[in-house]
Amino acid sequence: MSQRHRVDQDPLPPRREIRARAHGERHRIRVELHQVAMQVSSGVDPADLHEPGAAWKPVHHHSSQIAARKASGSRRLRHWKTKMWKRRTTLRRERNATLRLSTE
Repeated sequence: MSQRHRVDQDPLPPRREIRARAHGERHRIRVELHQVAMQVSSGVDPADLHEPGAAWKPVHHHSSQIAARKASGSRRLRHWKTKMWKRRTTLRRERNATLRLSTE
């Protein structure tokens, strides 16, 4: 069985604490971006400012490689969406309809 919910050795912090930490991080990011925007709008050259980069963003659950692979459409095509599957389904339905008519 999965060991996913067994955290005897490392108990998780309360959910409220986790959400509060995430909220604080989002607030910090928003404040820093607002400060950069205010400096640019007040006339400071954008090249002179330190703009937060991609590494500055909080880490999300999925990695960027997984997200890129999913976005590229490299997932296999669902078999019931292929023409071959639809044709087989139609033939099966027609065969069953003729069998029903012949038995009646």
